[in-house]
Amino acid sequence: MSLKKLVSSHLNDIADLMEFSGENRFKIAAFRNGANIIRRLERVLEEMIADGSLQKTKGIGKGIYSVILEFNERGTSTEFEKYFNNIPHGILDLFKIKGLGAGKIKKLYENLNITNIEELEKACSANKVAGLKGFGQKTQEKILQELERIKSNKGKVLLSEAIEIAALIEEKLKLMPSVVKFNLTGDLRRIREIISTIEFTVLVNSSNSFSDDLSNLFIYNKLQTIASSTTYELSTDFEPKILLNVTSDKTEYPLLLFKTTGSKGFLDGLNLDKISGKEKSEKDVFKSLGINFVIPEMREKQFHDAPQKLRKNSNLTLENFKGFLHFHTVWSDGTNTLAEMVNALEKFGYEYCAVCDHSKAAYYANGLNEERLIKQKEQLEKLQKSVGIKLLHGSEVDILKNGELDFPSDILSKLDFVVASVHSIFNLSEDEMTKRIIKAIENEHTNLLAHPTGRLLLRRDAYKLNIEKIIDACASNNVAIEINANPYRLDLDWRKLYYAREKNCLLSINPDAHSIDDIHYINYGIMVARKGGTQAKEVINTFSLDEFLNFTHK
Repeated sequence: MSLKKLVSSHLNDIADLMEFSGENRFKIAAFRNGANIIRRLERVLEEMIADGSLQKTKGIGKGIYSVILEFNERGTSTEFEKYFNNIPHGILDLFKIKGLGAGKIKKLYENLNITNIEELEKACSANKVAGLKGFGQKTQEKILQELERIKSNKGKVLLSEAIEIAALIEEKLKLMPSVVKFNLTGDLRRIREIISTIEFTVLVNSSNSFSDDLSNLFIYNKLQTIASSTTYELSTDFEPKILLNVTSDKTEYPLLLFKTTGSKGFLDGLNLDKISGKEKSEKDVFKSLGINFVIPEMREKQFHDAPQKLRKNSNLTLENFKGFLHFHTVWSDGTNTLAEMVNALEKFGYEYCAVCDHSKAAYYANGLNEERLIKQKEQLEKLQKSVGIKLLHGSEVDILKNGELDFPSDILSKLDFVVASVHSIFNLSEDEMTKRIIKAIENEHTNLLAHPTGRLLLRRDAYKLNIEKIIDACASNNVAIEINANPYRLDLDWRKLYYAREKNCLLSINPDAHSIDDIHYINYGIMVARKGGTQAKEVINTFSLDEFLNFTHK
């Protein structure tokens, strides 16, 4: 995680603790504002600390600045410790529970002496929380559901976080003289969206030397030894398990990498008896199996289940992308201006882009009404004169409960790109939700269905819907379906990509960027698309501007 995100989170933690402790509301607001300012910074925070420009940033006063410097030095701050050390330490964990703010947590503490998640679960199970003023039976049930979700997600992290953790482990492995080479393997090499174990295969020049090197950097346990390889589990502060599959036999290494990459479903579909064990590379392993090399991302059971014509390795890379679609600015709930986002996208080499701020129904996200939408278009046209990237005016338009879009036809017809999304009323039946979304897809102005299932990984399940019927509707109406690249979404699920591709449904990969930093999320979407075998020609972001405009004009 970047220093910017760590500092922003730390300042918000301090604000939470202040609120729980009854601190002055203006001081609380200053820390929350400081967290938002840090989160929105365009420049690298380390650079701004080094050159002193952070100290001159509006909204970063002396107190907050000293907290940031101390956190950068120590990983914590005296201000945080002042509050944290005066309350039961489990209180801070309660802030992670969706629906519980400082006020409710304080009531739980003062009335039921609840100081941690375990005590909260016992109180809810004993029906003690429902009777508190401001809670009730429904709130108690929601808390129990949230606690169950937290327990089921223990030890799991998002793909994006796992990649960052793996990079830290890789840096340690590079320091070991005994390590000849290593590769990421297992679930992370296959780009699973949620990771509970981060695995490496490691080739060493001596097992004894490696044990000595490992002891200098980690506490570890030997789990098992199979043939000439040994599995070590590292003891770390990270949520997922860290496993090293180690061998000193260079002839065994390719097969070890192949087998630990998996998945079980993929390996079960192969005749492994054909492997000699003398292969010099993974490609040689596939030759022995009598099949073409399969990229690691696609090594799932779904590969074998898919029609032969869809099993070709994905050729999709970031270099294929010409258009950057579905991003937000300060006009709605983004943290950068339109000019800032456009200038950044031009620097990244995109040829065209479509701003898609929220529509008016998303009032909580400062959604645009018709009047503001027209003013934004005027600003866009003015900005176009000073940039080389082609600017398109779009909107992320809410799909209302009845399936209508949030803007009337005369407004929608003036937009270059219409993104239809569900942002509210998630509790419909499968049939109701499916019909609602299909009606929006059938609107003549809709170009893209965004984050189609509404899931937030490790936070919220998808709403009930028939995704196959929705994909069918998109294919029939020339509406692309999104792979939302935000690490919490990665929605459409990769498991449905083979079905979408079989139906010739076009895809669009978008990070749903709300800041310049979010632009980089596009890489996670590409990883997921590759997992489903997606070809560059199937993604509208790879279209030339003329091809893209031809698509949107239907």
